[in-house]
Amino acid sequence: MSRFACCLAAVLAMIAAAPAQAALPADPLGSPMWQRLGKTLFGDAPVRFDPRVRVIFPDIAENQRQFPVAIDARGIVGVKRILLFADLNPIPLAVDYTLDAAQPYFSTRIKLDQRTPVRGAVQLADGSWLVSGGWIDAAGGGCSLPPISRVKGDWAEHLGEVRGVARWGTGGMRIRLAFRHPMDTGLIDNIPTYNLEEVALTGGEGRRFGDLRIEASVAEDPEFTMIVDASQNEEVVMTGRDTNGIDYAARLTPAAAAAPR
Repeated sequence: MSRFACCLAAVLAMIAAAPAQAALPADPLGSPMWQRLGKTLFGDAPVRFDPRVRVIFPDIAENQRQFPVAIDARGIVGVKRILLFADLNPIPLAVDYTLDAAQPYFSTRIKLDQRTPVRGAVQLADGSWLVSGGWIDAAGGGCSLPPISRVKGDWAEHLGEVRGVARWGTGGMRIRLAFRHPMDTGLIDNIPTYNLEEVALTGGEGRRFGDLRIEASVAEDPEFTMIVDASQNEEVVMTGRDTNGIDYAARLTPAAAAAPR
């Protein structure tokens, strides 16, 4: 056998031995972006649609700049990562949440640029993804309108302000964080992209609860709610950073949950 034939045979053998690329399932929502976006977000990992990934949002987008969404996958065992994305937004991904000692739940508010599917995806320990979501009608322009603080001109006076509450209950420690930040998308003339980029939660002794990677499609003055596996009196430490390198920090002392009536 010639040297060329030997090399060709070796290449063909390598191709034959390579694992087949996982095909994405057909999209029950019929989104024109599903195939491209799915490959970008999930790569070659197995993907399937699962209604146990509860993506909770209003039926109507009353304000396309501030659209509330919660993802609740507490009925699924072994969730290690959560994605929130809107297919037809110019910046589809909003939040990438990596969980350590935390429950698979979070909520926030996002911008909507047009009618679009809004989805949640959770990754399991074996690397596979479960996806769910639904269509939402929106007037549009949420990603391409200037933030209200830019219009008022007072954004710099409040930049970096953080408020937080930690409340312990039977399901874990519920953490709510609110930041003052314009969350500029870069889609408005003469205003470059500028957004809160990362938030990390740890326990008072350094135990890691979870990390948020945040994109500019999250609403202005972003708010996040998470549930972490902290003990009843454990202090929660928040650290964060935006795309201009400004650091954020807070220490939250838990308050007891209100007694049921």
